[in-house]
Amino acid sequence: MTSSGADAHPTTSPPAPPAGAGRPAVAGLLLAAGGGRRLGGRPKALLDFRGRPLVENAARVLRNGGCGPVHIVLGAAADTVRARAELSAYAVTENPDWAAGMGTSLRAGLAALAGTGADAVVVSLVDQPGIGSAAVARLVAAYEAGADLAAAAYEGRRGHPVLFGAERWAAVAAGAAGDRGARDYLAAHADALTLVECGDVAEPYDIDTPADLPRLAAGRAARGGDGA
Repeated sequence: MTSSGADAHPTTSPPAPPAGAGRPAVAGLLLAAGGGRRLGGRPKALLDFRGRPLVENAARVLRNGGCGPVHIVLGAAADTVRARAELSAYAVTENPDWAAGMGTSLRAGLAALAGTGADAVVVSLVDQPGIGSAAVARLVAAYEAGADLAAAAYEGRRGHPVLFGAERWAAVAAGAAGDRGARDYLAAHADALTLVECGDVAEPYDIDTPADLPRLAAGRAARGGDGA
């Protein structure tokens, strides 16, 4: 259904699948609102990846990695993204303040997850096609093993995706500002952060400029991408 009226962040929510018996519900949150300023104003969600909009692959990565429900935050060209991408299996939230930075999308996404019953969330970015479901699955496994704050690491350096236990969402949202997202929260809670090495199954590059676009060609994301 679609909320409207006073709701500042209209959300479309398909029925959520039931969680497995006795297994914690780890939601997925895909931040896909950016306008692609350094790409000449091409919204990253609409970039072509193996013949389909990039947002479809990024959402599928979360789902195949064990996340459910999966929420997507759109912003730039949201109507066009909805029209071109097949997103009916996911909940979609529109962030009207997307131009103010990624922090606003993180806040909108966490607000949309409130009340879903999720115990934790894996947050990922639409512009990292080298990160596939194997990395997401490792974060889900880390949560099931007891970590309520975790991040994928590449040769020991923190990267994406990131996992937050539900009890941390309010503080994460309160500190999310500009394009820093949860960076300040993670730095302040470094002693509680579990780093999950993913360098053997994923590549954490971003698609930021025209020079990065060749990485989207089929076969260039050998450790990422979850196929058609």
